[in-house]
Amino acid sequence: MGTVKRASSRRRGASALTLLCAMAILAAPGLAAGTASAAPSAPAAPSAPSAPAPEPGGKTLEQVRKEIEDLYRQAGSATDAYNLAESETKAQSERIVQIANLVVAGQDRIATLKNRAGAAARAQYRSGGLPPGAQLALSGSPSEFLDGAGRLRQGEKATTDLLAELNRTQADLERYAKDAGAVWQKMEDNRVKKEAAKKEIEGKIKAAEDLESKLAAEEKARLIQLEQDAQYQAQTAWLSSGAMKDVKGLASDAGKRAVQFATAQMGKPYVWGAEGPGSYDCSGLTSQAWLAAGRPIPRTSQEQLRLLPKVALKDMRPGDLIIYFDDASHVGMYVGDGAIVHAPRPGRNVTMAGAGSMPIKAVVRPDA
Repeated sequence: MGTVKRASSRRRGASALTLLCAMAILAAPGLAAGTASAAPSAPAAPSAPSAPAPEPGGKTLEQVRKEIEDLYRQAGSATDAYNLAESETKAQSERIVQIANLVVAGQDRIATLKNRAGAAARAQYRSGGLPPGAQLALSGSPSEFLDGAGRLRQGEKATTDLLAELNRTQADLERYAKDAGAVWQKMEDNRVKKEAAKKEIEGKIKAAEDLESKLAAEEKARLIQLEQDAQYQAQTAWLSSGAMKDVKGLASDAGKRAVQFATAQMGKPYVWGAEGPGSYDCSGLTSQAWLAAGRPIPRTSQEQLRLLPKVALKDMRPGDLIIYFDDASHVGMYVGDGAIVHAPRPGRNVTMAGAGSMPIKAVVRPDA
């Protein structure tokens, strides 16, 4: 599974690959689990766009496209920072709950130990207040004295153990208090990070939307065409380089389940910070797909790059994740035949695209 079919001529090959980047056409309801069928009959390859006339403000539509794309990429990078802070906050919240449970258990233990110490004090009071050693000295029977001496040693050990356990439990409570304070501080730090990232995300998205809102309907249609053309050209150049020549990897069982989940989400909107089920961001889609396959992975594309095993492009197989751009701000799932499924950006839906339609940074494998 997973190699691009070689055509007898470059023109037929280019035509077959057009489907990978034409976002409005790429829908594959018949995709088998863990496979991406070769592109069916596709429309003619887009011709190179003529140089757009300058728009109001002195910018061409192509310049506007690149500016919008850059803003969304910056928003994507900030989304990764937000998602990382969010996932860390969840982990810290869980730790706070664990610490709270430990504190409750420790307090209960101290109460039990104090009750035992109180019982010992009450027993001594009932014996007339004499310490055990004095009671033994006054004993008139040697056998009773020896029996009592043994009990005394046991009692002294029990008292020593009781006090030691009480001290350990109190020390544990003090440590839990310090741990809780440190975790609360981390949570506060992450709250600040989240707020800053959220502000940046919303600012970048608004700037991109403002740029697009100034375009007429015809220009918006041309903008989409320019996006598709740029992706098609990047994919064609990538394939022409021979990048897919030796890629023949077959999906693992877990990889098939991950691909099946991811492709089933096609058509759902991109929403930054979303993990489904109604919408996703790029790493929300890939992390949930692998969770559905029984393999929890890091939440963000940058953490996926940092923590998951890397594989060579030639060893790529369906289910592997392709990390894009130098800042690792985007991720898609390889589904075979030179294609990925991904959540592109705000204003777009989960879809398929050419695996080489964006600059590839690395390939990682969740089930290595």
